[in-house]
Amino acid sequence: MTATENGSPPLARRALPRRDPEPDWILEQRRIVGSRVRDQRLLADLTQEDLRDASGVERLTIQRIESGATDARLSWLLRIAGAMGIHVRDLLGE
Repeated sequence: MTATENGSPPLARRALPRRDPEPDWILEQRRIVGSRVRDQRLLADLTQEDLRDASGVERLTIQRIESGATDARLSWLLRIAGAMGIHVRDLLGE
């Protein structure tokens, strides 16, 4: 393996900065938003696959949002809300 011009190892070999775990209140908010996405999807009588097709957001991403396993990007939530004919605030709450 060769070093880059500045002498550091190529990106694939660099250690990523360590991230502290998310605080509990953030994890809880993720779960709440995920529950809202799932509830609205079920109200719209859509499967995760239907929502994928309508929104362009991958099914695995939808599953991870609904379970609270990932931070939902605003662009994903906007696509999901638009596909279900609702406003993004219905997913984010007040």
